Amino acid sequence: MILNKGSLLLVILSLAIWYDIQAQDASISGYISDNTTGETLISANVQILETNLGSTSNTSGYYTVSGIPPGSYEIRYSYIGYESHIEEVELSPGERHRIDVDLIPVGMVLDDFIVESDREREAMRSIGRAEVSTELIKQVPSVLQADVFRSIQLLPGVKAASDFSSGLYIRGGSPDQTLILLDRTTVYNPTHFFGFFSTFNPDAIKDVRLYKGGYPAEYGGRLGSVVDIYNKDGNRNELSGTVSLGMLSSRAMIEGPYSKGSYILAVRRSTLEPVLAVLQNTYDNIPSSFYFYDLNAKVNLDLNNNNRFSFSAYTGQDDVAFPFGDDLDINLTYGNRTASANWTHVFSNNVFTNFTFTGSQYFNYPFFEIGGTSLERRNFVYDFSGKGDIEWLPSNSHSIQTGIWLGNLILKLNDRFDGSESFNTRNQTNYATFYLQDTWRPNALWNINFGVRGNYFSNNHDIRLDPRLSLEYYLTSNTRLQLAYGRYNQFLTLITNEAFSGFDVWLMTDEGVSPAYGDQFVFGFKNSSFDNFNIEIEAYYRTMRDLFELDPFSGDVAGREYQDIFRFGKGYATGLEFLFQKEVGRLSGFLSYTFGLTRRQFDGFNNNEYYPPKYDRTNDFNIVGSYALSKRWNAMAVLSYATGQAYTQPLGRGILRDDPFSNNIVDAVVVGKMNASRLPAYHRLDIGMSRKGSFFGLADSELQLQVINVYSRRNIWFYNYRFDENPIERDEIALLPILPTVSYTINF
Repeated sequence: MILNKGSLLLVILSLAIWYDIQAQDASISGYISDNTTGETLISANVQILETNLGSTSNTSGYYTVSGIPPGSYEIRYSYIGYESHIEEVELSPGERHRIDVDLIPVGMVLDDFIVESDREREAMRSIGRAEVSTELIKQVPSVLQADVFRSIQLLPGVKAASDFSSGLYIRGGSPDQTLILLDRTTVYNPTHFFGFFSTFNPDAIKDVRLYKGGYPAEYGGRLGSVVDIYNKDGNRNELSGTVSLGMLSSRAMIEGPYSKGSYILAVRRSTLEPVLAVLQNTYDNIPSSFYFYDLNAKVNLDLNNNNRFSFSAYTGQDDVAFPFGDDLDINLTYGNRTASANWTHVFSNNVFTNFTFTGSQYFNYPFFEIGGTSLERRNFVYDFSGKGDIEWLPSNSHSIQTGIWLGNLILKLNDRFDGSESFNTRNQTNYATFYLQDTWRPNALWNINFGVRGNYFSNNHDIRLDPRLSLEYYLTSNTRLQLAYGRYNQFLTLITNEAFSGFDVWLMTDEGVSPAYGDQFVFGFKNSSFDNFNIEIEAYYRTMRDLFELDPFSGDVAGREYQDIFRFGKGYATGLEFLFQKEVGRLSGFLSYTFGLTRRQFDGFNNNEYYPPKYDRTNDFNIVGSYALSKRWNAMAVLSYATGQAYTQPLGRGILRDDPFSNNIVDAVVVGKMNASRLPAYHRLDIGMSRKGSFFGLADSELQLQVINVYSRRNIWFYNYRFDENPIERDEIALLPILPTVSYTINF
């Protein structure tokens, strides 16, 4: 089957090149880059003026416009935050014209508040897709540390579990239902500081794109959504860098050119240890030792105009020792390592390819010692793969993409109790995926994307086909209706721990454990009729079938068959999302609202009735605003409101005896229906100020002052019940109080 897929790709590639040679219409293609750094720009807009022909740059910054009749044209290149560029060309029959363009960044002119608006760019969003700028990530008030996932959690359809979790709960899905990619490499548990924030260093990131649902056939392996992150290539023009000092961690990044390309190196390490040392003398239950670090590196080799190579790597780790009282010690060590090698090759103006080899490792080693008894765990994920992607533009009305992804996945889990092995499993599988999709533009009013993805897992010999379809219709030049359907399969599940992400465990399908699958239906309305404003409305419904997770009532799993440790169920999620956005001007920001419901059902549990998982929140509301006070000063605020999380409420407590004459007493707690109660509503206001300046005339600098939870709302994290009291007493475990933060960044 793999050979047949490879042969099919060769046939498609041969046909593409043959078609390209035979075509008589002209075409233009090339890279679009930042003039100051040489960094390629993703999703930049290309428009041939006075025609309906155009395109956008792909994830490598490369674009193609084909099917152009011979003649003279003006071509407009634009990207939000950059000056537009006009290129005049004369195209002859069959000409394949290469135009590489560098766009110049432009800021806001505060004296008369003139800002270039790129309406074409604002209107290009596909259904279910959102892009998060690195500037937003760095400027949004955040708890101790600027963070990618914390910024994504402000978007409609994305929920946060708590102030202490950076996990992404998107459209009713759990974190394992979101595929997370870094430079085309799967990352399995990208969290730091017990899940407080993600592992992605904002200094190293170029582009973050989120597919909340209805995503195309080029992605797969998860039931819900995709977060696709690309690291910077490095400055191709001059040496530059940044140093940032913060309360939780400090960062440093350097990038620059060399004779054949560019490089970037970014490091981040915790700086909380001195604070912990002081707190240990005052408070109990403070970590006795703690650190985390990240290291991102990337080297680019620009061999020639048609061949570019890149080599990137990431490594990060958390290490913490946590004493609880006199008889409980916890030690956590967990982290991720990834590496990838990528070759980008332009076969012709209309045929573009990417070939990538990836390696990914996730590991965690939690260790407990309770009253002299130890509990240990060793959990590993190893994922090695190779993938190839081809983009072919046979005409201006068709954009065809195809690719294969072959790999080997190994999951290991070993538990030991008091030095003796209590559970041990090793799952290994070869996997293969193939996709083919076509974006068809029959006329100026319609945009149709249809495709199919095939999935194969060798350990249980599963072959699954995922059809995908999205339709887009322009009611006017500024108003679009969108519709999407997709089938999605998932072969992995994550056993999560809401207290510490270092306890999370990945498991996979095997004999007797079928993959989960589901369907998604999405309807969208997008409008940009008003200058500098966008309105987006999306409604969705998705099913989840054959969900598999560890059975919480299975008891001791030692010696049991692998399939017997799971329980199987189903679920669904539905919702309505609203986004009102202003991207340019002195005042910018967005308002987002989500109405959402998600439910689960497992046989023999909760009277076989559907119930909401803990992260179900009916209403989510966020206002994010940024205001330029002057050329140096900027103010920002984030106001959040959400329905309280679901929880199961104890209704009463009783005492049982084995017999009337026995002293053996057993407490019996009566609880209500699963997650039928709600915590109080969550709301919080964060504000921040930043000032751009100079570091002794040697470099640019920025000072950030932020206050998290301005009015110190003590939102409830969970209730802790003390069953040894009669009547039962309930303690409220609160989230963050008011918290001021400060950071200082130097850019050179």
